[in-house]
Amino acid sequence: MPAYLCPPAVIHGEHSVKTSQIVSDVRGRHPNAAWAPRIDSIAASTGIENRGWMLPLETAVAPGKGNGLPTAGRGATREALAGEGFAEQDVDRVIAALESIPAPQTVQERTAPAWEAVQSYGERAARGALQIAGLDASDVDCLITSHSTTPALPGLDIALANKLPLRSDVMLLPATQWACIAGTRSLALAADLVAADPDRVVLVVIAEALSTTYQPADDTLESLIVRLLFADTAVAAVVTGRRRAESVLRLDAAWNHTLPGTQDLHRLETQADGTHFVMDRRGPRAVQETVTAMWEWLHARYQDDPDAWHPDVLLAHPGGTRVLEYMEQTMPDSWPSGLLDHSRDSYTSGNRGGAAVFDILRRAHDAGLEPGSRAVLYAAAPGLTATALEGEWL
Repeated sequence: MPAYLCPPAVIHGEHSVKTSQIVSDVRGRHPNAAWAPRIDSIAASTGIENRGWMLPLETAVAPGKGNGLPTAGRGATREALAGEGFAEQDVDRVIAALESIPAPQTVQERTAPAWEAVQSYGERAARGALQIAGLDASDVDCLITSHSTTPALPGLDIALANKLPLRSDVMLLPATQWACIAGTRSLALAADLVAADPDRVVLVVIAEALSTTYQPADDTLESLIVRLLFADTAVAAVVTGRRRAESVLRLDAAWNHTLPGTQDLHRLETQADGTHFVMDRRGPRAVQETVTAMWEWLHARYQDDPDAWHPDVLLAHPGGTRVLEYMEQTMPDSWPSGLLDHSRDSYTSGNRGGAAVFDILRRAHDAGLEPGSRAVLYAAAPGLTATALEGEWL
């Protein structure tokens, strides 16, 4: 450090999905769920009325191409029924009934179109970030990518290296499993890279189709909340070791923190019908521990002037309203109000996962922060692990 960040490009999901549409879909599928009578109040409590997805809601809830026949197929099913003494006429009726039952989408049916969208959105964000920075693809020395909800090998790094295209000697650093900390941790890594070589140009691209975790058959309260929270977004930004005319934020320090024994609180599980985001109710409390640890880092960083220093803006990934509320409750009373305004604004249109901090940073930039403002960027992710950065607005 220091490292210099140009304004990010942000590409929101272009398919508008209203909370009322999700509530209607879930209510129709799970009318007898224990939480069904409270679904309207649960939805309202998120504070999210609309979010953008890369693919329409109809794609997420559509049945798969298969049917209710066992995977063994028609022949094996017919033989098994006949072996149990069913008459041929009854076997035909059972087979016909099974074939009329729509099967859920498979992992491939669900992920393949989302992966195509992630690549397309990621390319658009990358080109936008380069244009904002006044650079060409040939200027990029390193590419850092993340896309945790669409597993693929090769991944987004190789896709963008070919689509942009990048030079053949560009360092490619894919970080598929960073999830919600992709924004902050990629910037911390980029800062280390340009510190080692100030002439490096690092391009960061994060594209998340979080809507792939929308699982129509799930009937748990946690699954309902997941369906209500997530949005799809692609973001990108350029980091350099030397200040450019386009630079808007100088990154001065980074902090990382991992809580042991919390790896099961939030996680992705791949099942027969796709990716499921599993949430434990203890998660918010654990995330709060990382917030407390971040305050301690900042206090130690400014221990020579603890009363006078404070951030002028806090760009915090809003995993949920409880986390933002806890941040406000644990801030020193002397700090100004409104530090989380841009974070709250971003959250009103959905949880963007790893793309969130870049989206929040873009909102702060568009609002016109004063040069010299001190900024803190923070995010926590499944693990539980957190990364924060501290710097100055230019």
